[in-house]
Amino acid sequence: MLFDKDEDGTITMAELGVVMRSLGQRPSETELRDMVNEVDQDGNGTIEFNEFLQMMSKKMKGADGEDELREAFRVFDKNNDGLISSTELRHVMTNLGEKLSDEEVDDMIKEADL
Repeated sequence: MLFDKDEDGTITMAELGVVMRSLGQRPSETELRDMVNEVDQDGNGTIEFNEFLQMMSKKMKGADGEDELREAFRVFDKNNDGLISSTELRHVMTNLGEKLSDEEVDDMIKEADL
């Protein structure tokens, strides 16, 4: 999973912080803790996959969901041409710690290309 750097099946506060900072956000430790606590149903201090899905579902249903999607798109669209090229996708994914082959990047572009 992209956010789960140690691949233990959960997202820690530290892992969430790394991802958010790589996407241009600057959450404080308190904000990160609040985000984890908001969705951490079992109280273990981490976000399991089902908790993550519920969090994202709520976030996208909110009034700001479309704005957040647009902002996320802008993170990938480095040259602001309204398109995400394979180079731009590779750059962002590398910043997130994901080393992708050319084939993997091409597959992602093909999968998302409407």
